[in-house]
Amino acid sequence: MKPRFLFVEQVDVSHKIVLLRLDLNVPVKHGLITDDTRLQRVLPGIVALRAAKASIVILTHFGRPMGKVVNEFSVAPVAAALSAKLGCEVPVETEFICNTGQLAIGRLGAGDVLMMENLRFHPGEEANDADFAAALAKLGDIYVGDAFSCAHRAHASVDALPLQMAAAGKTVCAGRSMGTELAALEAALSNPKRPVIAIVGGSKVSTKLKILENLVTRVDGIVLGGGMANTFLLAMGHNVGASLVEADMVETVSNIMAAATSNDCRLILPIDALVACEFAVGAPHRVAAIEALSDNEMILDVGPASISAITDFLSTCKTVVWNGPIGAFEFPPFDKGTTAVARAVAARTMSGVVLSVAGGGDTIAALAKAGSCDQLSYVSTAGGAFLEWLEGKTLPGVEALRTDR
Repeated sequence: MKPRFLFVEQVDVSHKIVLLRLDLNVPVKHGLITDDTRLQRVLPGIVALRAAKASIVILTHFGRPMGKVVNEFSVAPVAAALSAKLGCEVPVETEFICNTGQLAIGRLGAGDVLMMENLRFHPGEEANDADFAAALAKLGDIYVGDAFSCAHRAHASVDALPLQMAAAGKTVCAGRSMGTELAALEAALSNPKRPVIAIVGGSKVSTKLKILENLVTRVDGIVLGGGMANTFLLAMGHNVGASLVEADMVETVSNIMAAATSNDCRLILPIDALVACEFAVGAPHRVAAIEALSDNEMILDVGPASISAITDFLSTCKTVVWNGPIGAFEFPPFDKGTTAVARAVAARTMSGVVLSVAGGGDTIAALAKAGSCDQLSYVSTAGGAFLEWLEGKTLPGVEALRTDR
């Protein structure tokens, strides 16, 4: 059987011009990067390409300049930060689809790095324009896709470019970071060790509807938390008091529960909760059974009995997929549930009995607060691409790298 993907480690890049698509859309304030997580993730891949004597041309986007040159969205601060980390010059080329850009690339030696200016300065990038992709394709010998966080966007450098290069007989492969992400996601849902349990939290069912509809057909159980769990409780006939709830989603939630039953997917909902009359740090609170809420109380976290039920459920699984906090983790003491579950997943992962994959901004923040971020098998920083993968959608930037078509 032909392998689904070719990985950069399998490719001879020596003295070849590599077009390396990264997502370096990092937060910048006053010309300085405030969070270099994405830079750190791709750094080993760049170092490996340099050691293999590739000439590296980095393609990335930055902000939303809407197809126009906007100075504040220049990639120059990113190139400067990367230069400092690599210990080599990383110049920025502004004229990247004309002779000037081709000449700049022609001057690259083995191990040299050049960054092209913000791709989104050109309207063809977000339009997935074939002519723009063709102009980019002329610049290199090998395409390395290493931007999973952009994989859900059908943009020229993510979709049309690798497809055109492959059609022209050029090598197209997945980068080191992309390869790690694809392997983790494949192991978590495509070919998992069972039982598989998903943890899905967050404030609203409506934002996670497609995820839930997909997961109930693919996993053995789902732990439901956050505000979205309140709508499930309401659909089951519980009084949720003044809790955040989507009453208009009750019928939809009932359909999800029916689908879970027909697919032998067990749903774990809170049986007790930490409740308060106001949403604030240190607000007066109490533990209440789900059946015993007052009308003026709101559910802000799961209670101790729920934590025990969730951790007991997790003790049966081999794979965990996590998106969304269990409670209002930003406001102590309503972070207890999320922290307890995070540490339980981390402990089972570190003991080697569970493969755990998590993603989403709030999830990463919650894991970091619990001190568990580095103890899971894989934590995705991909955001939208990770969510669309959970929804079961086809990601253009992944499909474009496939070799088994």
